[in-house]
Order: sequence, then structure tokens, then C-alpha cells
Amino acid sequence: MSTLGLDTSNYTTSAAKYDGSRVTDNRRRLLPVPEGAKGLRQSDAVFHHTRQLPDIASPLLPDPELSAIGVSVSPTGAEGSYMPCFLTGKGMAAVLGAALNVPVYEFSHQQGHIAAALYSGGRLELLEEKFLAFHVSGGTTEALLVSPGGSRGPKAVAVAGSLDLKAGQAVDRVGLALGLKFPCGPELEKLALACPGEMKIRPVMRGADCSLSGIENRCLDMIKKGHPKEEVARYCLEYITAALEGMCSALLSEYGELPVVFSGGVCSDSILRDRLTERFGAVFSEPEFSADNAAGIAILAYISHRCFAGRSA
Repeated sequence: MSTLGLDTSNYTTSAAKYDGSRVTDNRRRLLPVPEGAKGLRQSDAVFHHTRQLPDIASPLLPDPELSAIGVSVSPTGAEGSYMPCFLTGKGMAAVLGAALNVPVYEFSHQQGHIAAALYSGGRLELLEEKFLAFHVSGGTTEALLVSPGGSRGPKAVAVAGSLDLKAGQAVDRVGLALGLKFPCGPELEKLALACPGEMKIRPVMRGADCSLSGIENRCLDMIKKGHPKEEVARYCLEYITAALEGMCSALLSEYGELPVVFSGGVCSDSILRDRLTERFGAVFSEPEFSADNAAGIAILAYISHRCFAGRSA
């Protein structure tokens, strides 16, 4: 038995397969973003996914062991969560499911990130427990209280987040101001690592929520005053790390000593990973499974289909 996962997020087309023990294939391709642009319009994202998805998914088929398909259909599981780019994957999953006579299971992009992080960190058993998950990306900076959700995938309820700018937005805006290529995360991290030493930063917090809008203003001011690029990059990533530390500490005080999982593209940053792993013993995925990918969706489809098959037996 194997399952196919499809994910068409705002910046990555991806497809993956899972056989119950390992992700056997994990393919993805970034959407092309014009030089100097800060992102893509949804209409452009849909267009590029429509062009790229057949090339990404076709090498994974045919597969005589394929038993189910999973697909991300919304950014999060919150009511009303919607983004047109996910319609591309949803449409292809429906057609493949009908053609191959296999069921299609729908999940949120966020659920996929959580499952991918748990898989990469060797902690898939946490899907049967309650834990605290952070989804930190260009579109989301949220802390989620996660509990088992059965065949529908993990149930995630937002309990804290950024009140303004998202972490990935801060990274990209500062990176573009430094002349880096979008998406700016990997290049910004390289610059930051060239500035050794931890910075003492007190982030702006409102209870367990954080405010990240000050990062951009402070970094632009540092650039204007001639601070080295490496120092500016370090400040940006140190501020995000300090904010996540504050959020996590506040939530663990409120909900108890739960396991902590970090997912999303921003969490591939080594400064953030090292600090939060040391402080909280947090679970992180490898960079391959931190950025947008379909692996978690394939895993959730496998689990859901196994639950469904068990009930039908």
C-alpha cells in the first residue's frame, strides 16, 4: 500500500509518496517569482501550478500499490480558510482519484506541515497525543494546540500568533532591502551566520502573542545607518527567535509541559532551530521537510485510509 500527496501552496508545487514506513519520493519546484518582487498574485500562482504540477506528479505514477490520494485544499483548518492556489491540486486529485478508482482525502496545508515535521523528527506517534505546534512561514506565524483528529488528520486550534507581520514576511522584506533574491531565507541565514554571537533582544509581546512589525523598521534603520549586512540579517533572525521563545514559554506555562513541534519554511533556519531545540527540546524537521512539501499530506492520507479500511473491515 502506498499513498500520493499533492500540495500547491503559494510558492511551491509538490508531490510525494509514502509507503507506511518512509517517504519514498518527495518532489517539489518553487514557483517563479520575478526579480525584485515580494511575491505572486494568486492568479499567477494558479497559472504556474497548472503548468508545473503534471511535471512534478507524473513521475510518481503509475503505481500498482497506490491505495489513496491526499491533497491540501486550504491554508489552515480554520473555518473560511481559503486560497485559490490550492484549487489546482484539489482538481488534479479529484481527476486522479476518479481515474484510478482510489479515495481522495482532503487536508489543510498546515496539517501537512505538522505531519512532515513529526515524520522528519521521528515523532509520528505524537499524532495520537496532545502537543503544541508552531507553524512559521511567509503566510502564517501561529502556535497551535494540536490533538488527535482521527481520519480527518490532526485537529489544530490556534492559541497564539503574530499580531501583525508574519515571520516569513519579515525575512523576505529585510532580505530584499539587503539586495537578496526572493525567497530570501537561505541567503539571509548565510549572512547572519557570518555575524557570530547571540544578540540580547526583548521582543514585543502581548500575552502569548507577539508583534513582528518592528523588525522591518529596525532593520531598515540599521541599513540606512550603514550597519554591516551580516549584522542586520542576524538581528532579524534573532528577533524572530526571541519572539518564538516568548510565545512558547507563555503557552507552556498555560497548557503544561507538552511536546513542542516547529514546522514551516522559516523553521529551516539553523539559528532558530538550535536555540529552540536547546531551550524546549523541540521537534524540528530537516530542511527538506520544513519548507513547503507534500510529504505530510501523503502521510496523513495513509493514516486516514488505514483508519477507513479498518472501520470497513
